[in-house]
Amino acid sequence: MKIHEYQAKQLFRKYKVPTLEGGVSTTVQGIEDTAEKLGLPVAVKAQIHAGGRGKGGGVKIVKNAEELKQAAEAILGMTLVTKQTGPEGRLVKTVLVEKGVAIKKEMYLSIIPDRATATITIVTSQDGGMDIEEVAEKTPERIIKVPINPVTGIKGYHLNQVMFGLELDKAVKKEFGGILRNLYNLFVDYDCSMLEINPLIITEDDNIIALDAKVDIDSNALFRHPDVVEMHDPNEEDAAEAEAAKFNLNYINLDGNVGNMVNGAGLAMATMDIIKQAGADPANFLDVGGGADAEMVENGFRIILSDSKVKGILINIFGGILRCDVLAQGVVQAAEKINLSVPVVVRMEGTNVEEGRRILAESGLKLINAADLADAAKKVAEIVA
Repeated sequence: MKIHEYQAKQLFRKYKVPTLEGGVSTTVQGIEDTAEKLGLPVAVKAQIHAGGRGKGGGVKIVKNAEELKQAAEAILGMTLVTKQTGPEGRLVKTVLVEKGVAIKKEMYLSIIPDRATATITIVTSQDGGMDIEEVAEKTPERIIKVPINPVTGIKGYHLNQVMFGLELDKAVKKEFGGILRNLYNLFVDYDCSMLEINPLIITEDDNIIALDAKVDIDSNALFRHPDVVEMHDPNEEDAAEAEAAKFNLNYINLDGNVGNMVNGAGLAMATMDIIKQAGADPANFLDVGGGADAEMVENGFRIILSDSKVKGILINIFGGILRCDVLAQGVVQAAEKINLSVPVVVRMEGTNVEEGRRILAESGLKLINAADLADAAKKVAEIVA
């Protein structure tokens, strides 16, 4: 689960990671009032779940009242487009206003799990700021990676490796070491899947401040973190994904035109791969789970069809807990109830598969039986071509 910058900074302050004084507002007047309390100059920062806000025009440094009003009116309510939002962008409904600060040095710092090495890895660079992606691409040697064994945790030599790589002055090393250790503890305590600060700055008077904050928390661990659950912002979710979650359906919206309904995450991934091999593109990932019933199938159809790009649907089911004949009955009932408007290719294997195929064939609906997965992918690709 992603949270906003201002929410991530609440967690930072809980772990004694320095941030700038600021306030959040959802109105232009509120932005102006907050800036007046802080004193100009201030930074006006759009709050959306995406990076690249500065390049997209979602962050402005203002030095006087006129600039403040212009920035507030421009950012609040804008559709902010960045590399991470895609061309559709995100509507800005909340703005963070922070006190200005004189910057001596900008750095990049993140903590992520590295599954290849089974470590928690600190990734950092002297070259923080908006162009960090170019740094990683053009001068990868300036990106420092320090792996940490999660069993033994962060040690002094890890801190020294990071500080040596960043070429920090002696004046800030002690403070930096404490902050980095606290960030690592936050990452572990809150079951984070990503923690990023870009930039982490050294001020003119040699203080270290997290100027930005991005935190992503493993959704499977949210039962341990009720304070984070309260930070959930439904406005930042894809509408179809949020609707699917209400029915315990695992749904992710994609860019193609072939809707998918599958029971099992691994089978869903394989299904999307074979659709690509057949020359088409999946419109979604949808795992209905092993115990799906007619109601879940109906809700799955409805959510898939809410995407106007979908021209055909592929159902790929292995009948174990969910028998093929039961699935077929559910598909027919759902198709009749929602007035199915696009062709559906069904590939089934498992318990009572022949009975399931008979039910589909005799339904009189646009339900096409497939012999196997390759045949199913070929047929749906021909439909959407």
